[in-house]
Amino acid sequence: MTLKQLSALAKTGAIDTVMVAFPDPFGRLIGKRFRADYFLKSVASHGTHGCNYLLTVNLDMDPLDGFQLANWASGFGDFELRPDLSTLRLIPWQPATALVICDLHRPDGVMVAEAPRSVLRRQVERVRSLGLTCYCASELEFYLFNQTYHDAFTAGYRELKPSSDYRIDYHLMQPGRDEVLMRAIRNGLTAAEVPIESSKGEWSRGQHELNFTYGEPLRMADGHGLFKQGVREIAEQHGKAVTFMAKYAPSEAGSSCHLHLSLWAGDRNIFWDPKAKAGSKHFRQFLGGLLKYSRELCLFVAPTINSYKRYQPGSWAPTRMAWATDNRTTGFRVVGHGNGYRPENRMPGADANPYLAFAAMLAAGLAGMEEGLDCGDPYIGNAYIDPKLARLPSSLRDATELLSESKLARQTFGDAVVDFYVHHARLEQEAFGNAVTDWEKHRYFEQI
Repeated sequence: MTLKQLSALAKTGAIDTVMVAFPDPFGRLIGKRFRADYFLKSVASHGTHGCNYLLTVNLDMDPLDGFQLANWASGFGDFELRPDLSTLRLIPWQPATALVICDLHRPDGVMVAEAPRSVLRRQVERVRSLGLTCYCASELEFYLFNQTYHDAFTAGYRELKPSSDYRIDYHLMQPGRDEVLMRAIRNGLTAAEVPIESSKGEWSRGQHELNFTYGEPLRMADGHGLFKQGVREIAEQHGKAVTFMAKYAPSEAGSSCHLHLSLWAGDRNIFWDPKAKAGSKHFRQFLGGLLKYSRELCLFVAPTINSYKRYQPGSWAPTRMAWATDNRTTGFRVVGHGNGYRPENRMPGADANPYLAFAAMLAAGLAGMEEGLDCGDPYIGNAYIDPKLARLPSSLRDATELLSESKLARQTFGDAVVDFYVHHARLEQEAFGNAVTDWEKHRYFEQI
């Protein structure tokens, strides 16, 4: 939607509110709501401001210590929120509302390097400097429950009621119970310029998947973040709740966020060699980079304590670094042909911040091209049981130390960015280490 179109809608009263938002380190949309007339008069051209502590809080919005970016010693000043007007769109599930996504800038005008959108923007600029365009897409899985968020919270997230009574992978009948909601999600998000290809039942009880139409990375990540917020809000409007946790229950499959990505020169996918009818040299180099560097960048695709509980053998989530053609036991599954030829990165869970996940995938793949790496032969067999293959990190702590020590990450993203996300992860580990869990009470309360 253009400013001219917004102005016309505001004059008729069809739009009276504009949400001005930016993605935080967890991928949540944070921001303000403005009257549409004030947005058009001031914010569209001059931006607005938000406290810089918003990048240095935990999920409960507690200010965290130890960050250079923002801290008590510096008084927690403001960042400038500059609207990216190419992201302006209607939000049809909210009355008379539009949304625009912003980039964050310091008071001196310099873009905030640590902000997730800045991290991805920098990698997109690297691709463009090579005369190429990146196209990508994500697939998101989530669990749907027959309770509201408030009811789930009040019950301590116990006795959650999945929306189906049995596993529904590709089923058409049982997911029909949820079709009123799923149709509202497909149509509402598409109307908000997050085009949805399809939805389907996934493997576990109450689990669903939606696929996006591919696009360029920033637009895809913006849509992905808005999708997660939109699905939550639309589900709440229907008296239900969803979770994008990577692993919500030990007895159920994890929820994935498979990433598909290819590089293009004009209208040609450079990952495909039409003469050989196979992956090109560029493809083999890019995939070689993914295999070499994805372990040390894993924090950017698996950012929470819970992320690593998804990496279980036989769980549909990968545990080993390997690639294969259409093999779902490997970390990278190669699919398609011709202009549709691409790797599917199966490492990220549904809890991944899309900006960081796409940035990590580009950083690893571009390093493979710069270094002239090769991906080797495709893996044959069950990668879950092959001890010769390198394992993915088994915990947030392991992934954090790998990122902290990664020369590639520091060269590509910069020390400030790496230290920022490493510190966030270490504080999350500390918080979990101090928690007393239900497991401990069941285990020790009476018998220890």
